[in-house]
Amino acid sequence: MISTFQKYTLNFKFLAGTSRGVLKYKDSFFIKVSQAYPAKVYGIGECAPLQGLSQDDRNDMEQILSRVCQLLNNSDLSLESEDEILHWIDKNIAINLPSVRFGVETALLDLKNGGTRQVLPNSWSQAPFQPIEINGLVWMGEKDWMLEQLKAKVASGFTCIKIKIGAIDFKKEMELLAYIRKHYDANQITIRVDANGAFTEDDVYPKLQRLSVFDVHSIEQPVKPGQHDLMRQLSIQCPVAIALDEELIGKNSLEDKTDVLDKINPAYIILKPTLLGGIAATKEWINLAEKRNIGWWITSALESNIGLNAIAQLCATYHTIIPQGLGTGQLYHNNIQSPLRINQGHLYYDQNEAWDLKVVEA
Repeated sequence: MISTFQKYTLNFKFLAGTSRGVLKYKDSFFIKVSQAYPAKVYGIGECAPLQGLSQDDRNDMEQILSRVCQLLNNSDLSLESEDEILHWIDKNIAINLPSVRFGVETALLDLKNGGTRQVLPNSWSQAPFQPIEINGLVWMGEKDWMLEQLKAKVASGFTCIKIKIGAIDFKKEMELLAYIRKHYDANQITIRVDANGAFTEDDVYPKLQRLSVFDVHSIEQPVKPGQHDLMRQLSIQCPVAIALDEELIGKNSLEDKTDVLDKINPAYIILKPTLLGGIAATKEWINLAEKRNIGWWITSALESNIGLNAIAQLCATYHTIIPQGLGTGQLYHNNIQSPLRINQGHLYYDQNEAWDLKVVEA
């Protein structure tokens, strides 16, 4: 095995507001694996920890990836089966390095499948090329800018809109929702909101009551993670369906995953492979959720098109019936050019377009 990595800084097209501050750029690390030099056939994966959120948001990521590449180079890893690859990762990469696990999984599965950016068998990037319905994301910011984003998403064909709230005055956010419902009912536009833990125990109930007036589909993480009793009460009593997001981060063992789902019993869980430990970990969450009749959708977490491609292929291995959160490919000035395209609220893999990986191949 010949493996290398490189750092790549993605530059946002706008100031991306989150509850944890404003993002101007995002660092990712690309892992490249091959079995020959020079690498005419290679697999590529992306490790993209989120600052202030990922378990592996660490200053020593480059040293960690150096050690991982050395382990790969000295291994006798077989690429015969997905199970062998996942077993090697489970044995050799710490469970608290979720983005590293995801990047290595993606790179090795890509190489196993011929180095053509085909990570998993699916109906999205391979014939018959079924598109994936996705939500349109409205970022936090001043009300006028959020309204501008909203209008653009609806005009471009999205029928499910996700709005990040908690950054501006709550009254202004309610005015934004009122604007949507004045022009579109719940049968025309589905509204999801994401609070990123912005509400408190004192204000969460009245705020969710106000949100319910607008036929909101669900709210992601209304309060900060770790408040299981409060979240369970919200799941039971509140008129808006509760979705867990940050609550899942760091729940790496089967016991921990089972515990959080059984204690809170949410309506939905939001699955971000980069934050949860990759493909195998995401599949385990889905299995546990479905056994409990808990809904789910998969979301990208500000990866480049390399990571987004792998997440979309994972998503397409399931029969999804609600929009997924895969609309982040248009965020950056310098994203990796790829066959990924968005049209009328759906994510497509356009076989007529090619990957441009000069950055990785340099």
